[in-house]
Amino acid sequence: MTGPSDIPYLLRATRGEVLDRPPVWMMRQAGRYMKAYRDLREKYPSFRERSEIPDVAIEVSLQPWRAFKPDGVILFSDIVTPLPGIGIGMDIAEGRGPIMDDPIRTQAQVDALHPLEPDESLPFIRPILKALRDEVKNESTVLGFVGAPWTLAAYAVEGKGSKSYSIVKNMAFSEPAMLHALLSKLADAIATYVCHQIDCGAQVVQMFDSWAGHLSPLDFETFALPYQKQVFDQVRQTHPDTPLILLVSGSAGLLERMALAGPDMISVDWTVDMADARRRLGDMKVQGNLDPGVLFGSHGFIRDRIIDTIKKAGNSGHILNLGHGVMKDTPEDNVRFFFETAKQADQLLAIA
Repeated sequence: MTGPSDIPYLLRATRGEVLDRPPVWMMRQAGRYMKAYRDLREKYPSFRERSEIPDVAIEVSLQPWRAFKPDGVILFSDIVTPLPGIGIGMDIAEGRGPIMDDPIRTQAQVDALHPLEPDESLPFIRPILKALRDEVKNESTVLGFVGAPWTLAAYAVEGKGSKSYSIVKNMAFSEPAMLHALLSKLADAIATYVCHQIDCGAQVVQMFDSWAGHLSPLDFETFALPYQKQVFDQVRQTHPDTPLILLVSGSAGLLERMALAGPDMISVDWTVDMADARRRLGDMKVQGNLDPGVLFGSHGFIRDRIIDTIKKAGNSGHILNLGHGVMKDTPEDNVRFFFETAKQADQLLAIA
C-alpha cells in the first residue's frame, strides 16, 4: 500500500492534504540569476540549444535542484517550443524573447497549420523528462509546462513580444472567426503536448497564459477561457489524474473566471492578497504568491512575507511560489534563503 511518504510532497498538496508546511518551488528557478546557468550559457549561447539539447536542458533543469532541493523540478523550456511542430517557424533571441519567422495574418496561414506530432517535432522532451524523474525520484515532483492558446496565438500573430497587443486585438475584433480557428488549432496542439509531457514523466503540468491578463473580462471569456478549458477537457479524457495548474499574469480581476476553465489549482500573482484569493476561490487549490521583488529585500523581510503568505493560504491545498518568475538580478543567496525558510515554515509559524 502506498503511504504519504511514497508520494512527493508537492503532489500531496495538489490532492488537498493537510501538511505541516506548503511545498515550495519557484517559477524560472532555473535561469539567469544562477552563476552555474550563466557559466553554461557562455558555452551554449542559443536558448534553443540550451533547451533542446537533452544533456544541456537536463543540466539546467537540475541546477536549482542540486543547489536548493525545491519540492518541484520543472522542465527547462519555453512556452513557444511546440510552435515549429505545427508549422509556425520561430527562434528565441537572447534578451528579446520569441521571434516568429512569418507571423500569422491570413486565413490561409491558419488553414496550413497541422497537428502536433511530439515525438517527431520535439524528440528532446522524452529524454529530458525521463532523466529528471530518474534523478529526483520521489524526493521532488517533476513539472511540465505549456503556453495557453491565447498567449501562443498572440505571439504567433504579433510576431514577437508586445506592449500593446494591437495586432492580435485587431484580429480579435475585426476578424474573430480567423482568430477562433487559430485558437482552436492551438488548443488541440497544446492538449497533445500536455499529454505527451505526462507520458514522458511530468507529474504536474502548468499552463501559462502570460498575456491573457491584458484582456478585458468579456474578451477573456471570449478568447482565452474557452480554449484553456478545451485543453484541460481534452487532457482529462486520457490523463484524468494528473494535476493541472493555470497561471494568468495580472489576474486579480479574473480569478473566478480562471476557475471556470477547470484547473486543479490556480497560480495566484502578487496583485491580489492571498487571503482575498482564498475567499474568492472557495475550495480551489492555490499556488503563490510572493512578489518576485521581495527577493531583493533583507532576509528578515523575505521571512516575514513568506510567513504572511502561508498564514493566509492555510495548511492545505497550497504550493508556495512567487507570483511570477524570479528576476534575473535576484541575489542567489536570497533564493537559497527563500527555500530554506519555506522548508522551516512549520517551526516559524509556531513562534510567529
